[in-house]
Amino acid sequence: MAELLLEILSEEIPARMQARAAEDLKRLVCDGLKGAGIGFETARAYVTPRRLALVVEGIPAVRDDVSEEKRGPRVGAPDQAVQGFLKGAGLASLDQAEKRDTGKGEFWFAVITKKGGPTADALPLVIDAAMKALPWPKSMKWGSGTMQWVRPLQGVVALFDGKVLKGEVSPGGAMAPVVFGDTMRGHRFLSKGEFAVTNFADYEAKLRAAHVILDAAERRKVILEGARQLCGDAQVTLRDDEGLVDEVTGLVEWPVPLIGTIDAQFMDVPAEVLIVSMKVHLRHFTTTKADGALANRFVVVANNVARDGGKVIVEGNERVLRARLSDAKFFWDQDRKTTLESRLPALKQVVFHAKLGTQAERVERIVALAGEIAKVLPGAQAADVEQAARLCKADLVTGMVGEFPELQGVMGRYYALGEKLPASVADAIGDHYTPAGPNDRCPTAPVSIAVALADKLDALTSFWSIGEKPTGSRDPFALRRAALGVIRIVVENKLRLPLKPFLKADDLLAFFAERLKVQMREKGVRHDVVDAVVSLGGEDDLVRLLARVEALQAFLGTEAGRNLLTAYGRAANIVRAEEKKDKGLAAKIAGIPDAALLEQVEEKSVASALDQVARAVKPALAAEDFAGAMAAFAGLRGPIDALFDKVTVNVTDRPEVRLNRLKLLNQIRATMDSVADFSKIEG
Repeated sequence: MAELLLEILSEEIPARMQARAAEDLKRLVCDGLKGAGIGFETARAYVTPRRLALVVEGIPAVRDDVSEEKRGPRVGAPDQAVQGFLKGAGLASLDQAEKRDTGKGEFWFAVITKKGGPTADALPLVIDAAMKALPWPKSMKWGSGTMQWVRPLQGVVALFDGKVLKGEVSPGGAMAPVVFGDTMRGHRFLSKGEFAVTNFADYEAKLRAAHVILDAAERRKVILEGARQLCGDAQVTLRDDEGLVDEVTGLVEWPVPLIGTIDAQFMDVPAEVLIVSMKVHLRHFTTTKADGALANRFVVVANNVARDGGKVIVEGNERVLRARLSDAKFFWDQDRKTTLESRLPALKQVVFHAKLGTQAERVERIVALAGEIAKVLPGAQAADVEQAARLCKADLVTGMVGEFPELQGVMGRYYALGEKLPASVADAIGDHYTPAGPNDRCPTAPVSIAVALADKLDALTSFWSIGEKPTGSRDPFALRRAALGVIRIVVENKLRLPLKPFLKADDLLAFFAERLKVQMREKGVRHDVVDAVVSLGGEDDLVRLLARVEALQAFLGTEAGRNLLTAYGRAANIVRAEEKKDKGLAAKIAGIPDAALLEQVEEKSVASALDQVARAVKPALAAEDFAGAMAAFAGLRGPIDALFDKVTVNVTDRPEVRLNRLKLLNQIRATMDSVADFSKIEG
C-alpha cells in the first residue's frame, strides 16, 4: 500500500474559506479515487493561510480491472435510443451488448471493463478534476490565464509512493503550466528557498523546521495557551471569542502571541467601541480585569519571530490602535453634543427600502406598533414605550455608528443614558435589535420587549407587503431571523400575546409556524408533534401552542398514548378509505351517530366512552390543561379495540347501519382531533 501526498501552494487564502476548502479538497479527491476504482484506507486534509494539503494512505500501487454494467433501452426500442446507449457505453454495435430478461421485459445491457494498471497513471487526472471542481465562494483569474482559483497558484506537490506524479495544472492563456513536483516552500518570512520532500512525515517535519505548523488545531492551541500565559503574567483575563480565535488561526502559519497596552486616554470610551475596534479592524484580543471590566491590555498574534522579542511589532500595533481609537474617541465626544431627539429629522434622508420609505417613516410604524403591543403587555408604560420606539433608530445618523455599524442600538443606549433619559427607555433602545441569533440574549423588561417586538414585526409585515418573502436559498432581509426573534421573545418571556392582530397576512402566520418547528426540533421536540398541533389552525398564542405540543409529546411517550394512536389510525384509515370511494361521504358522516342504530354492545360502549371524553376534554382545553385533555383519551383504547374485534363496519346489506358505524369511527377521529391532528403523527 502506498501514500498520496498533495500540497497546493498559493497566495493567502481568506481565513473564512480555509476549513471548507480543505474538506472540499478531501471529498473531491476521495470521490475521484472511488470513481477510478482506486481504494484507500484513510484521508486527512490540512490548511494554512498559504496551502491546502491532503494525505491519502493505504492506496494500492496497482489498480484491479473494474467491471461496470450499464442498462440500456428495451429490446425493440427506437434506433435513436439504441444509438445513444451504444455511444454512452463505448460500444460499436449491439453485438457487443447483452440481451437480458429483467422480469419486466427484455433490455440491452453493456458490460464495460476498465483495465487496471499502475495507480500513478490515474492519479493526475483525479487531482486535476478535483482542483477544477473545488467550489470556492469567491475565486479569481490571474495574468493571462483562464483558470479560476481563490488566489494565484504558486506550486503543486504531488507524490505517490515517494515519487513525483507526471502531471500539471494549466492556468490557461499564455501562462506556463504548474508542473507537479516534490519541492515546497516554508514560511514566507522565516524560511528561504525550496526543499524536497519524500512523504507526509517528511513533509510535516520539514514544514515545522521551516516555521509552518500544518495542523490548524495545533496553531489554535498555541494561540490560546500563549495568549493566556501572557494575560496571566499581566494579571488580566483573556476574553473568550471563539470566532476570533478561528479567524486568527487562519491568518498565521507560525503564531507568536504578544501583549500590548491601550492608552489610558481611551479607557473612558464605551467598552463595546474598544472591543469592536480591536476585533473587527485589527484582530486584537481584548482582556478583562478581575471585576469583569475591560482591561487596558490586548493580545496580538504575530506571524513572525522577532529578534527583539516582538517589541517593535507591539509598538506598531499600539500605534495603529491609537489612531483607530482616536477616531472612535472623537466620534464619542462629538456625538454626545447632540441629543437623540434632535437627530430624528435626519432619518428622513436615510432610505430604509425603496418601496418602504425612509427610516423616519419606519420609525412611525414602529411607534404605532409598539403602542399597540404595550396595551396588552403587563408592565409596559405607554409613555416610555413611545419614547423608546421613537428614538430607537436615532443613533443610525451618529458619527460612531457611521464608523462602526455593528454598534447600532448599543450607542443609542449610551447616548440616552448620557441625556438622563429613563433607564427603561435607554435599555429598550439598546435591546431592540435583540436577539440577533440563537445564542444572543432576549430582552426581558416590558419596554424593551415592546420595542424589540415592534421592530421585528414591522420588518416582517413590511417586506411581506411588497412580496419580498424568503425563498429556499435567499433571505436578504433576515426575515427568518426576525421571526425566530419574535418567537424567542414571546416564548422565553411566557407572553400571552396573540400574534394575529399584528400580522396582516395568513401566510405570515404559517411562516411563523415553520420557524417554530425549526426551533423546537433543535430542542428535541418531534416535528410531527408540532405539525399535529399547528394543523389545528388559528392558534397564534405561542405559549399556549407550545404547552399543547409538550403535553402531546409527553402523552405519546406513554404506553396509553402509543396504544391510542394505533386505535386512532385504525379508525381514521377506514374512514379515509371510504371517503375516497364516495366523495360525498364526509358530509354524510359528520356529527354524532344515531343512538337508535347502535346495535351491538361494543358500538354503544365506544359511543358512551366518546361522550365521556368530550365532556372531560372541553373544560380541560378551556382551562388550558392540555395534559388533562390528553389523559382523558386513555380509556378509549379498550372500547375501540373491542369495536374492531366484534363489529363489522361495512355491512353492505344495511346501508343505514353502515353509515352510522362510519359516523362512529369519524367521531373517534373528530374527538381526538379536537386536541391535535393525530393524522400528522408519524408511525
